Amino acid sequence: MAVVAIKRALRTVGASADEEIDLADTALLLGALDQPSASLDHYRDHVGRLGADVGALARADEPLERRRRHLNAVLFDAHGYAGDSESYDAPENANLLQVIDRRAGLPVSLGILYIHAARAQGWAVDGLAFPGHFLVRMDEGDRRVIVDPFHRGQALEAGHLRGLLKQFQGADAELRPAHYAPVGNRAILLRLQNNIKSRAVQTGDEARAAAILERMLLIAPEAGVLWHELGTLRARLGTIKSAVEALQRCLDCPLPEAARARAEATLATLTASLH
Repeated sequence: MAVVAIKRALRTVGASADEEIDLADTALLLGALDQPSASLDHYRDHVGRLGADVGALARADEPLERRRRHLNAVLFDAHGYAGDSESYDAPENANLLQVIDRRAGLPVSLGILYIHAARAQGWAVDGLAFPGHFLVRMDEGDRRVIVDPFHRGQALEAGHLRGLLKQFQGADAELRPAHYAPVGNRAILLRLQNNIKSRAVQTGDEARAAAILERMLLIAPEAGVLWHELGTLRARLGTIKSAVEALQRCLDCPLPEAARARAEATLATLTASLH
């Protein structure tokens, strides 16, 4: 699939309501930007098979624990997926095409497959706004279970969650209702891409980081904070005109007052440098 066609499809996602976004397919499109010669049909068939395999095990109105076991049996036992703890920071762990090829990935990339397979059955499932480690919540009426897709679909109780939170936010961190809050499809996809962008920033590859931000903005064109970050990166890369364009887009988006003030100041400085 040509890069131009992939970007066109991603812009369509960007113009769509969150609930209309096909989570797994959009993740495949994002991954295909780095592998435009890959056959997306192959990967789409595999994703579809995950859902079908769970459906072959499941019966209507099954309890949550049995649903979790069916998902785990398909993803981790039958298809061999696992969290990649040995090369966690490797960029391929956040590219869904390579995750499928390698059967290994990050919590969020494995979580996307987990959510897709569950939603294919009509089950209520969401990603959570948990810091540092992507988790999945399955609901049935007033019952719920929180699942760690990185660790073979382990069900997490409050003690596990508290320990996980302290691991990422320090010994004084305590669980809050926000940590159990569901996030939308777009936010999950941005979290996936942010892993790649963060690795690029850490290694000093600002051109790569800017390219990933451009991808993120295809699916989230109203994300003013991302436009600001892109403008700042472009300025450091010396592409001042494109930096100005990004900051102008930033100011067209909803922004907190402090962030707007920073963007306006940066834009003024860059605009003056063009004259």
